[in-house]
Amino acid sequence: MKLGLINSAWAQAGRETVWGIQKTKEIGFDSIDLFADPLDLDVTQRREIARECERLDLPIVSICCVACGLMDLNPSVQRFSVERVERYLDLAYEYSAKNVLLVLGEYIWQQEVILPADQWRWGVENVRQLARRAERLGVAIALELEPFPLSLLNSVATMKRFIEDVDSPAVGANIDISHLVLAREAPQAVQQLTGKAIHVHLSDCDGQKHGDLPPGRGVVPFLPYLAEIAKLGIDGAISIELEYSPDPARIEEWVREAYAATSDLLRQTGLRP
Repeated sequence: MKLGLINSAWAQAGRETVWGIQKTKEIGFDSIDLFADPLDLDVTQRREIARECERLDLPIVSICCVACGLMDLNPSVQRFSVERVERYLDLAYEYSAKNVLLVLGEYIWQQEVILPADQWRWGVENVRQLARRAERLGVAIALELEPFPLSLLNSVATMKRFIEDVDSPAVGANIDISHLVLAREAPQAVQQLTGKAIHVHLSDCDGQKHGDLPPGRGVVPFLPYLAEIAKLGIDGAISIELEYSPDPARIEEWVREAYAATSDLLRQTGLRP
């Protein structure tokens, strides 16, 4: 599998997009995932990103999208959210990316005001609509499992059920190793996503709270999870997700540390030479 980096690591440290792309290649990554909203990119920025990735032979594998409005109680918000995610799919097609990483978000009002079944249904219906566009474009939708109590997809079981309810070959699962640990999912649980998993995120955490740290700075037992992921035969990328460096001025060191640690883990499990 390719070893990638989500470019939010650079953006949250205040570094420019092109500078981050250049550093990603310089450090040795095989690919890059973009955290960029197409509604916030003008045409010059879109082309600048494409040109730099092409020049450096650094393929864009995934584009990250948070779209909690897909489950909003207001139909107008749902319609806008569908249209917005469609722009992400178009951008993924434009960049020859494999997937749009889609974060659905959480049930609102503690599941007390709106029936949880209704929010689930809205999510399924809207993702199914998006899947039709994704199929036409040849782009996949990779759903994110979030390890929070009220997240729509907060376990392997709910991820599997949601994908089966949508019932589209364009919709699959993103496996985030630290999220699985926080959700108390055993490594073997990923086998329930055989044929459904299409992308992987990797980061460390303290085992109690979402962290997105370089491997080795937390308690995540990576090797058992990576061994199970290797059995899935995913044709894609494992992308490092790093957030909120304690010293943004030293973000390059933070990313290099994560790259070295992850490269070693992937070699141990045969996922990367």
